[in-house]
Parts: sequence; structure tokens; C-alpha cells
Amino acid sequence: MNIATFLDRLDNVHRNGSGWTARCPAHDDDAPSLSINEGDDGRVLVHCHAGCDTVAIVAAMGLTMRDLFAQNGTRGEGVPDPINNFATLQQSSSAGCTLDAYAGAKMLPLDFLKSVGVSEMHYITAPAVRIPYRDTSGVDAAVQFRVRLTKGENGEDRFKWKSGSKTCLYGQWRLDHARETGYVWLVEGASDCHTLWFHGEPAVGIPGAGDWKDARDASHLVGIDRIFVVIEPDAGGDNVLSWLSKSSIRDRVHIVRLDRHQDVSELHVADPDQFDHWLNAARDAATSYTNLELAMANDERDTAWALCRDLATQPYILDTFAASLTATGFAGSTRAAKIVFLAMVSRLLDRPVSAVIKGPSSAGKSYVVERTTRYFPESSYYALTAMSDRALAYDDEPVSHRVLILYEAAGISGETATYMVRSLLSEGEIRYLTVEKTSDGLRKRLIHRQGPTALLMTTTAVLLHPENETRLLSIPVDDTREQTRQVMAALAAPRTALQDLTPWHALQVWLDHSSSQVVIPFAPTLAAAMPPVAVRLRRDLGALLSLIRTHAILHQFSRERDSDNQIVATVEDYSVVRDLVVDLMSEGLEATVPPTIRETVAAVAALLPSAPGGVSIMQTAKHLKLDKSATSRRVSSAVERGYLANLEDRKGKPSRLVVAEPMPDDLAILPEPECLRECCSVAVLSEGIRTPSLGHVTSTTNADPMYCIECGAPLYVSQAGGRCQTCLTRTTT
Repeated sequence: MNIATFLDRLDNVHRNGSGWTARCPAHDDDAPSLSINEGDDGRVLVHCHAGCDTVAIVAAMGLTMRDLFAQNGTRGEGVPDPINNFATLQQSSSAGCTLDAYAGAKMLPLDFLKSVGVSEMHYITAPAVRIPYRDTSGVDAAVQFRVRLTKGENGEDRFKWKSGSKTCLYGQWRLDHARETGYVWLVEGASDCHTLWFHGEPAVGIPGAGDWKDARDASHLVGIDRIFVVIEPDAGGDNVLSWLSKSSIRDRVHIVRLDRHQDVSELHVADPDQFDHWLNAARDAATSYTNLELAMANDERDTAWALCRDLATQPYILDTFAASLTATGFAGSTRAAKIVFLAMVSRLLDRPVSAVIKGPSSAGKSYVVERTTRYFPESSYYALTAMSDRALAYDDEPVSHRVLILYEAAGISGETATYMVRSLLSEGEIRYLTVEKTSDGLRKRLIHRQGPTALLMTTTAVLLHPENETRLLSIPVDDTREQTRQVMAALAAPRTALQDLTPWHALQVWLDHSSSQVVIPFAPTLAAAMPPVAVRLRRDLGALLSLIRTHAILHQFSRERDSDNQIVATVEDYSVVRDLVVDLMSEGLEATVPPTIRETVAAVAALLPSAPGGVSIMQTAKHLKLDKSATSRRVSSAVERGYLANLEDRKGKPSRLVVAEPMPDDLAILPEPECLRECCSVAVLSEGIRTPSLGHVTSTTNADPMYCIECGAPLYVSQAGGRCQTCLTRTTT
């Protein structure tokens, strides 16, 4: 085709220098935007300044790319078709997407798209499809521009947002239709919504696969019984499943997959006439998210069990953990690490245990936490170094059945943050009422953060806020010279090979999908045996019982179950927990005096004869052979308890320490395990027992008694080869 024949097919042709201009046939062109020129070899060169593709232009004219070449015999056999050799054609150098091109690609009528608010405009220098995200009242809350029909060669983004846009669900203003039908389609992006609306289906779209915010979006779907969520076969689909697992809409969701098709739009383009039939078939085959989650949980549990079986069947998992930790070159307190480990496992309970690690600067507080958390998958905890006053209210990170780790208590900024932390620990949730500015003016908003959540902190303070102090188990870091020597030796030792922590992570995944209901048969006896010396015991007893339950959950494979399928805690669970926390609980109640405090008071008493005006902290430090920082903390604690007094009241002057009130004798708060063994044995055997298994329960008979070779107590089939509940002997017959 020569240039004259080509121009005859165009409208509004005008001469422009050495070429011509005309209306582009590929879009609704009010002002001529198509440039036409003739190449040296007779080729027709076209360029649409609105961004239309050359292929689209010639197709709109009823031509092919081959027609742009002059029929002068210059193209011989074997020369590639120009459609595969676009370098010879004049292409648009700018990105752009016209409404016509979008309608054509999605096979949707132009008038329909305009009827739902989609329009065309210029974004910077190129055409773009304007897609308004309207709120429930029909007012634009955000505006998205589609600047490319497909991804560019370099993966350029196809979408841009108008400055100031607040992303939200697309299609909010059309949800009345969904409430009438009782269901809604939840899809990714606007184009799938356009397709579904065209077919008369109620639909809303999330701005991006991972851009669902429960606090922002879930309320719009209230009152809609069924939510069909299309899962695309890519990373976006995985993102959707991820946030669904934490969303409040999950119980109403039905998962839809489209087999060979990427999304709803692609399903429609494949065959518009068959779309309704295919969509209905996909909806009929949908799986409820609850069933899907159960199936995924079973698969995940079985996979985890295969990886952690050897670990989960260990009789003393905490000791195995401590040995593993030490083998990695850990030089901190293994007792502190064990308590932190138990506290992190307690996230599975309705009332988890929270703790604070206290010690001077550089004592290794964060080190203990950081090294222990390596044994847990990241899904178990949420670690921060600091947070703003209202961060807990506005943060979207889930905290339910997770451990919130703050590496420094000072990172909790302000009274509001402190109050929110207390609410999360005590009530297991945060309900924060605030006022927000919207397009309709100021509106109240209730922010609900669901727990329960365990808190793990470190601090250099001797005491925290009184309201927080009683809610946290205080774990001191060893500040002695011997411990410092061990740490220095560990730092100087050759690096040890990293251990494979996969079984430890798998253990936590298996526990996530296993039973967390525990009965403590000896709990009443334990409570009766503890002296009611302080009101705080009401809370501390709860923490103690939670730790016992946690230890039983950790060892559930080797624990019996009662007739209600609850894990039965043993006296051994209590014994392990008691060894870890007996002194910490007593010291918190001031029923006992920590050895470090006794040592410090004794040092001041020994120095007083030579310093009748009072002993300085530096003198005390030299006597104890400690640094000034560690000694200062000990002195502060002794002064807080009233065992020492500082006669110096002028700031900046050396302390003048004297002995104040006499230290009391230690009072036993927690009874010895032997006091509880008989109670535990009677309770378990009278209720009946079941054998533990892979998270399932298998009934056994209580007949055919056997006897412990050590104490002669009766045993039953499910206990054979285990441990006697009366004397805790590990070998039975």
C-alpha cells in the first residue's frame, strides 16, 4: 500500500511539514493526534501521540502490518514479516493506556465502563484510564490511574495513585446489591470487578493482593453471609491466603480457583459467552475457608511432626534446649533462657506468661532473648526496639497468641502506651475508641486489637511501673565476676558451627496445631500449701499455673490425657517450673531476700566500722569485686526494700550507706514437689487415663494394673514403660 491509499482511509487529514496528521482510528480522537510519514523505501510510518500501539491503529483501519510496506518488490523471500520486526516501525516512546484500549483488552463495552465511573485522562504526558475508588456515599476516596495496559519490558508498574489517595475497597458504593443477594465476590483490583459487574455479579476489589486491612475493610462486608474469594495462582494468591488466616471475615469466606485462568477477567476474555457457565461451576466447587484451613493445618502439623518427632518425644525438652544453646557458644544464664523459652511457648494459652529481664547495661539481657528466639519461627513473636504512644492501637501486625518483644522497657513511650500494654496483658485485648477525620466529617472509630499476648521486655531499671511490675515475672541477669569471666571466655573462643534449628521451629508449628488444654489435678493442693502473705499472690499463682500448663503442653507427647482429652499435668511439670522460679516468686513477694542483696548488705555492714559516716558505692564495689554499675543496682534494690539507707540527701555527692531494717528469714512460698505427688496420683488414676499420640486421643482400658518396681504403686497399661506418678521413677514394670 502506498501513502496515498493509506491516507484515504483516515479522517481529518492535514498536511504537516513533510508528513500528515489525522484522527487516530484506534481511540476516540477529537483532535488529530496521528502523525503519518513516508519512509525512504516507501514504507508508511505512523505514530499516535496519545499512545496507541501501531498494531491497534492498523487493525482499526482493517489493515495488517504487512500493508504498511510498499509493494515495490523490495521485500524478497525470507524477509521477516514486519509484525515481528517492530524496530523498523515508528512506535510510541511514552507509556499510556486509553479507555478504548482498556475496553478492547477486557472485552467490555465502552459505555458500560463509563457508566461505572471509569474515564480517560492524561497522566503527566500520556493517556491513562482513571478509576475512582468511591466510599459508601459515592464520594471519591482514592483515584487510581492505569498508565499501561500491560507490564512494560522492564516490569514498570501499570498503576499510579492520585496524590493524597487513601486506598480502600473498590466498589463500596455498590454493596447494597451484595446484601440483597446474600453474597459478594472479593477479587484483586478493579478490572475483575468491572467484569463481574458487567455480568450482574456483586463484587468488591482489594487494591492489591496484600492490601487488606481488617480494621478498614471488614466492616463493609458485615451482613453478607457468603464471601467468594478468588485465589489467583501466583504469589498474590498466597498473600490473600495469608491475611485471610488472620481476618475476621474468614468464617464466611469460600475459596474459588479458576483452574487454567489467572483471574476473572481472563476467564471472561477466553469466551464471554461461556463466562456465566464457567463462573457458576467455579462457585459450586468453592471450598469454605474453614475446611481449607483445617486441611492446611493438618498438612502443616503432619509435616512439622515428621521434623520434630525426635525432639517432641524427649523427656526433658528444656534441658535439651539448654544443651543446644550451650553448644552454640552461649555464655549467658541457661536458667534465664529456659524461663524465656517457657514464656514464649505460653503464647498458646489463654493467659500467657509475661516476663522482664533485668540487669545492668551490657549484662547480656537482650542477648538472652535474641539467642532464645532463634529457636522459634518468626510467626511466634513480634520484636520491636521501641514504639510510639499509640502504636499498639494502630499497628496492623497480629499479636494474638504471639509474644510481643520489646528489647528495652524504656521503648514504651508515654502513659497511653503503658496503659495499652497493661490492657493487652490483663484483658487479653485492646479496645481503643478514637475520632478520625473523614469525608463526612469527624467520626468515631473503635480499634480492637485481639490477644491474648505475652510480653517480653528487658530493662536496666530495678523496678518498673508498679502496675506493670506485678504483671511480669522478673528475671535477673547474673552480674557476678564468675559470669563475666564465662562471657569473656565465650567471646574469645573459636566460632562454633551454626546448629540446624529446623526441628525446633517445627516443634513450635506442631504445638500450634496441637492441644493446649491442660488440667492440673494438684492445683487446689498447691494453692492451699502456699502461705497467703501478699495480695500479689493472687496474680502470681496464676502465672505459676500457666507455666506448669506450658511445660505440660511442651511435653504433651509423654503426658496422659483425661476423659475430656485434656493434657494431665504431672508433679514433674511443677517440679521443673518450681526449680526455675521459686526464688524469683519469693523475691517478688519479698518473702525471701536474694543472695545478691544479702551479700551487698553484709558488705556495707563490714565496711561501716571504718566508715562511720556511711559507706560509698565505690567502697562497696571494691569490697564485692564488682563494677560500679552492678553494685549501684544492688544498692538501689536494697534501699528499695529498706535494708539499706542513704544518709546523703544532696545530689551529686557520694552515697553514705548504712544498714537499716534487719533482713527477714526466708519464707518458703512454694511447697516441695513431694507434698503434691500423692494428690496427683490419686486424681489421675481416679479419672481414667488415655495414651498420648500425635495430637489425637486414643482410649485405653484402666484394667490390668501393673506396679512400680520402686514404690509398688499401681500403674496402668498406658503408663507402662513411662514414669510412676507417685515416686516419679522413670523405670516401671
